[in-house]
Amino acid sequence: MSRTILILNGPNLNLLGTREPEIYGAATLDDVEAECTALAGDLGLAVDFRQTNHEGDLVTWIQKARGTAAGIVINPAAYTHTSVAILDALSTYEGPVVEVHISNIHRREAFRHHSFVSSRADGVIAGCGTHGYLLALRQVAHLLG
Repeated sequence: MSRTILILNGPNLNLLGTREPEIYGAATLDDVEAECTALAGDLGLAVDFRQTNHEGDLVTWIQKARGTAAGIVINPAAYTHTSVAILDALSTYEGPVVEVHISNIHRREAFRHHSFVSSRADGVIAGCGTHGYLLALRQVAHLLG
């Protein structure tokens, strides 16, 4: 199997850097991808970095990761709180999964406190800004040994 880590981003993360910068910061998703790509190289990994506003795309990408990706880092964004379909897809994936959230979802609205994804994730990182992606990538590398 390859040493590629699939980094998945859910809805509205394409607006990172301009959408609610007081919550999500000034970094763009391109900035996050560049930082993850650089760190992955240092860790002897590669990344496949993707974003979509469509739940079905996330499900399909997770399914296709079976047997091809060494691990998954996922920021499901709003689908965190609503998608059993993403949970089900992740439950069929055998490698490490780390869930990441830019904001601390536990300090926000009550409906954001529950994550369907967390019950499958091997780790959850929330509230560390976009630096959380780097922490998640390091954790996946650690879990892979």
